[in-house]
Amino acid sequence: PTWGNPRPDDDEDGHHGWVYRKPDEEPMTNPLGHGSFPSDELCQPDTFTGAKTIREFYNQCGDEVGPFTTPVLYDKKTKTIVNNESTEIMRMLNSAFNDLAENPTLDLYPSDVHDQLQQLSDETIYPKVNNGVYRCGFARSQQAYDEAVVQLFDSLDLLEEKLSKQRFLGGDVFTWLDMRLFMTLVRFDPVYITYFKANEKRLVDYPNLLGFVRDVYSKPAVKKVISMRHIKTHYFTSHPVLNTFGIIPAYNGPDLEVASGREKMSSTL
Repeated sequence: PTWGNPRPDDDEDGHHGWVYRKPDEEPMTNPLGHGSFPSDELCQPDTFTGAKTIREFYNQCGDEVGPFTTPVLYDKKTKTIVNNESTEIMRMLNSAFNDLAENPTLDLYPSDVHDQLQQLSDETIYPKVNNGVYRCGFARSQQAYDEAVVQLFDSLDLLEEKLSKQRFLGGDVFTWLDMRLFMTLVRFDPVYITYFKANEKRLVDYPNLLGFVRDVYSKPAVKKVISMRHIKTHYFTSHPVLNTFGIIPAYNGPDLEVASGREKMSSTL
């Protein structure tokens, strides 16, 4: 899906959220009617429920209140939402469906580093990086912004140092927390340094964080779900308060196809 008005005929509704589009449908505008943003082959309708929007999908499941968020884990047999919290869905997908999985031995939650990764997530990566960029971008006061931006870049400095000594956050093995950090960092230069004013430094100013992003991006399963065009279109056209006319900047960030060389690293460095 992409971003738009789920009830265009209701002038009193005011809600904007995820809407399903087909590749050949007419271009969309931002919530104020500015711009022209075409669909592409990555925009696919919900052929199972027939819902035209994520809001309608939730309504079909009995939720009229929301928030109408993604991702969603949905049970086709019972036609109910199982979960819509990303961290919980990640944990479920790690092991709950191993009987059906193509690679059931893959474990993104190794027990030997569980405690240290959870602490790093709870104290640094989620509050100060994943959520930190949003605290910068949607700050309503200079004080709130200043506090958020200091915490963000102090945390990036810490992670830069950590990843100078080991390939991934837990050592030599790729885990769930690497995925969560990657999803923020891959958007950092093309979106957050401009849109959220998180511009004390860029990703390209952190050689180890940049190498980490290139390393994770090189995984075929990761690369195939990253569309910089979709990322930029969503952010720069969804919030008129930040970008009234929906202008999408040219910069796509650093070249992620460059080899990172990090496969040669060892946690003993």
